[in-house]
Amino acid sequence: MSKSDVTVLAAWLEEYLGDPHDEGSRMPFTQILDHDVRGEYPYQFVALLRRWGLHLHCLPDTDGGMAGNVETGMGLMRLVARRDPSTAVGLALNSLGFMPAWILGTPEQNSALVADMKRGSSVAWGLSERVHGSDLVANEVLAEKTEGGWLLTGEKWPIGNATVADKVVVFARTGKRPGPAAYSLFVLDKWRAEPGTVDDLPFEDLYGTRALDLSGVRMQRAYVPDSAMIGREGQGLEIALKTSQTARVVLMHLALSAADTSLRLALDFAERRVLFGDRISDVPYTRRQLAEAFADLMVADAMVLGAARALQAAPEQISVWSSVVKYQVPTLLQKTLSQLTVVLGARTFLRDHPHYGMHQKMVRDILITDIADGNTVVNLRNLGHQLAGLLEKATEADDSVRQQAAERAATLFGMNRELPVYEPVKQELFSRGGDDAVLAAPDGIRRLRDLAGTAEGTEADRLRRAADLAEELVGRTGSLRERAAALKAALGKGYPQSPELFELAKEYCLVHAAAACVLTYVHSREAMDAPLPSASLLLLQLERVRRQLFPHEPVTSQAVVDEVMEVLRHFHQDNRLFSYWQFPLAKRVTDESAATL
Repeated sequence: MSKSDVTVLAAWLEEYLGDPHDEGSRMPFTQILDHDVRGEYPYQFVALLRRWGLHLHCLPDTDGGMAGNVETGMGLMRLVARRDPSTAVGLALNSLGFMPAWILGTPEQNSALVADMKRGSSVAWGLSERVHGSDLVANEVLAEKTEGGWLLTGEKWPIGNATVADKVVVFARTGKRPGPAAYSLFVLDKWRAEPGTVDDLPFEDLYGTRALDLSGVRMQRAYVPDSAMIGREGQGLEIALKTSQTARVVLMHLALSAADTSLRLALDFAERRVLFGDRISDVPYTRRQLAEAFADLMVADAMVLGAARALQAAPEQISVWSSVVKYQVPTLLQKTLSQLTVVLGARTFLRDHPHYGMHQKMVRDILITDIADGNTVVNLRNLGHQLAGLLEKATEADDSVRQQAAERAATLFGMNRELPVYEPVKQELFSRGGDDAVLAAPDGIRRLRDLAGTAEGTEADRLRRAADLAEELVGRTGSLRERAAALKAALGKGYPQSPELFELAKEYCLVHAAAACVLTYVHSREAMDAPLPSASLLLLQLERVRRQLFPHEPVTSQAVVDEVMEVLRHFHQDNRLFSYWQFPLAKRVTDESAATL
């Protein structure tokens, strides 16, 4: 689906939902905050979005849904999440519950599940266990073979949508010997279970996404037929890990949306609030805070753009891409929200006003993106295990390998490039050193210098400086490789679990981030609408990446910040999503009281 087609679909959804500041709209901030305070599941919001058909854009068209690619569903979910992450998670978890079947389910299983969901049914993903957390090969839920099927015994907790869902895909042990091949997946229909064999566990009282159903399910010899097994016996761990790869990318729409809403709220305030005769947004320090927050959000947006498209265009590399974004995007945007708290000041504490209560909610809600489906430790460990291969290829790849990566990068970061069919079964658990973003970065930098050569004045200067900065950041792969080799030699067997390796993995994420910014600029520039592409924004994005290494060494001048602020103002005044997608938002209802409190 082209950018213009997705934009039309997004505009339709925005018009349907209305402006969240309007109490008469379908998803107003006032009702959302009420659900949040009471921790009440948002049944009516989920229902109205299902009636619109949003969930169908997250289910495969081959089985009765409407999903031709992953990024369309993610884009639509961003528009829901900018209003309420709890509702967005509730919907996304339904799609996540279907993912194991999308990977290796039979056509009959998939069609039946999609048909159920089209009628309003929902599916939960029963992976986690209370005692074992991320240690999947220690899970204890047992599936015992019986005539015609299996008996499930044990407890899954904490599970999103566990209580409201009609079916649960259960990860259970079927093998007698422990190990990766000891686990299988089953679709448990709670409505068909014998009385007393399935019990829902209570909703948990949460800190963030408080309206979410986070609960669990307890099974006592709950029967499922042989036809309920997804894939073959012993394939459960492989399918579960591939499901988590997808989930890590898809959940990033929540982080992007939280930052979008808080930045919009802060800008609403700063543009209208006058102190000592000046608008707050015209105070140089505050202006830089806002411009930097926007640049941070656009760094994350570029990273998620590539990762979402990698699910289809580079599935063999998704073990790297998914872990990079799952670590870097939440980590970056949590700091961004803290920076916006400084702009809002004391108003951050005003819970009763929907303008500021929503910022508090987003600060809390974004935390789920750091934890769900693989936390920071899990993702950095995954990158650490692959780091040697990634750095070897990044520093030693020949011209043909880099050329192939550059060709793929044009699709990965080209918003209007057609994607291949989504086939999650092709995802691999180990990338063998492949990361097209980093491998194609030199080509992207060369293209950036070519653009600088044809530009004039300040734009040419900004592009040249951006190319220099990107070259510095991407060039760190050589130093990273040397430090990783020295660390391995010094620590021996302690190397894979060392905190020093985790720090190297963090730095690799920054290299990937810089590459994503450059590649998005050069490959999507023709698909962007004014005021994008912006050379000043690209330069500030790269400075923001670099300042995570050198926090007290600014690169940009006040003039660059002023230019980025004008881009941000254009987005805000034109009522567009703060994203390369630039979706039009619902007609705004201005709340003047927010600036006078």
